[in-house]
Amino acid sequence: MLQFFKFVLATIVGLFFFMLLMLVIFIGIGSAASSGDPVKVEANSVLKLKFDKPIVERSKNDPLSELNLPFGQQNNIGLIQLREAIANAKLDDNIKGIFLEMDMSMSGGYATIEEIRNALLDFKESGKFIVAFGEYYTEKGYYLASVADSIYVHPVGGLEFNGISAEMLFLKGTLDKLEIKPEVFKVGEYKSAVEPFLLEKMSEPSREQTMSYLNSINNFSLQNISKTRNIPVSELKKIEDSLLIREPEDALKYKLITHVAYYDQVASGIRRKLKIEEDKKINFIGLSRYSKAEKKLTLGSADNRIAVIVASGDIQSGKNQDEVIGSEDIAEELRKVRLDKKVKAVVLRINSPGGSALASDVMWREVIETRKVKPVIASMSDLAASGGYYMAMGCDTIVANPNTITGSIGIFAVLFNVENFLKNKLGITTDNAETSPYADLGYPTHPVSEFERKVIQTSVERGYDIFTTKAAQGRDMPVEQLRKIASGRVWSGLEAKENGLVDILGGLDDAIKIAAKSAKIDKDYRVRYYPAQKTFLEELFTGMNDEAEAKLLESQFGAMAPYVKSFQKIQRWEGIQARLPFDVVFK
Repeated sequence: MLQFFKFVLATIVGLFFFMLLMLVIFIGIGSAASSGDPVKVEANSVLKLKFDKPIVERSKNDPLSELNLPFGQQNNIGLIQLREAIANAKLDDNIKGIFLEMDMSMSGGYATIEEIRNALLDFKESGKFIVAFGEYYTEKGYYLASVADSIYVHPVGGLEFNGISAEMLFLKGTLDKLEIKPEVFKVGEYKSAVEPFLLEKMSEPSREQTMSYLNSINNFSLQNISKTRNIPVSELKKIEDSLLIREPEDALKYKLITHVAYYDQVASGIRRKLKIEEDKKINFIGLSRYSKAEKKLTLGSADNRIAVIVASGDIQSGKNQDEVIGSEDIAEELRKVRLDKKVKAVVLRINSPGGSALASDVMWREVIETRKVKPVIASMSDLAASGGYYMAMGCDTIVANPNTITGSIGIFAVLFNVENFLKNKLGITTDNAETSPYADLGYPTHPVSEFERKVIQTSVERGYDIFTTKAAQGRDMPVEQLRKIASGRVWSGLEAKENGLVDILGGLDDAIKIAAKSAKIDKDYRVRYYPAQKTFLEELFTGMNDEAEAKLLESQFGAMAPYVKSFQKIQRWEGIQARLPFDVVFK
């Protein structure tokens, strides 16, 4: 009888959660159906931009995001949607200003921050205000907030202003303990993506290139902060090098901020700017809702389109996934826009550390074929390195932000010999039979012979020759000259412009304008983004699976979860790789 009641209870609980899921889905469908009705923006409103989620190229389609339900998947901020909202707010008479609510968890590369910062500077030309508040500002957070008219810091908070650093994860010690031997094949003195398997710290060439692009990015940031805060660069450098900002009052003393205050005091300051009484509620409107408001931006002709193909993540063969560029999907999108007569030009928006050399070449071919029919412009985001540069090098024009990370023109391959790990740690041995001496080439259960090593190394060198030859053709320079700036070396966008790897410094808007001008439609055009976003239901179930996987990883490994995720990325590496040193973390 007890078992019977347990079964009944389990059935009831299961039905309850099923009904809850169905309710959420129906709410989502209803939300999606009504999403065509624009959100009404009240007069004297303030656009509130809260940077408490990762910033990605394009956010997911999620009608449930505003309902705060456990199934909502709005777990990031879309750069494209954010820029469009800021541009629209500039023209919206009901929006009087922007409130930047900064958060320690804000993530995004320096090029992404640059795109947002430039959009905010453009917004300020309208004469409207920008107020920033944060309990604690990270280096990147302050760089973004430095455009604000008023910058508030919590009295018990802080502001990080001590330069930027890059941290790399090295796995040699772990591999040694596990008795796993990496077999590495590479071309390029600076191709440091393999160093984490071989060393316990950076090699001198790796340190040299890292210091070079870090200094380039940092100096560029200081120059821009100097302009908006009216503080000489030399003074900012002194503050940074001497660690003079230790308390919020220090930031006030050196004029990096305007106020040390609590949130209620910030709200009072915003009320004064809006010229409303202290007891009146501020009409804040968030990014998600404002994105559904009536658009003030002028749409051009639907017959003159600029197709922006967004490619973000590691490069692999196959289909697109979260944080993965699938060569099959991107190639298909390029073919689609190539044949679409309404599409007059293409912008390839790249945010990638690289990946499979084969997959990169598949997409490069489609870029070249599309370029024969209509202009193709590359727009580099935070990263367009190695395989990411491979995608860009066939374009008519390459546009990069000064603080983009690019270059890394090099090739490598890695095999892992796990024979001793299996035998000594797990008690597993293997044996095999083959019809020819090299039928088991690449198997991880035995060492690589000298002959096999030569074969693989020759293949890697061939890949490097193909990469550099095609890059030289794309950049219209002798291959010998290109190889002097290749060798796997990483550059900032500013450095890449100086050495000829990049044509123009700028953001996505600049790339779109260049595309329109190249197609001779710069007076009347419309921008459309590809690939098409998933439907609500597709996003719902995909997001649930992704979230469940992330939570499972965190519950199993806790603080070690990020490192386990790095190992999982390595498992996806197939064939010869063209990628950056993995997991370079900026701090």
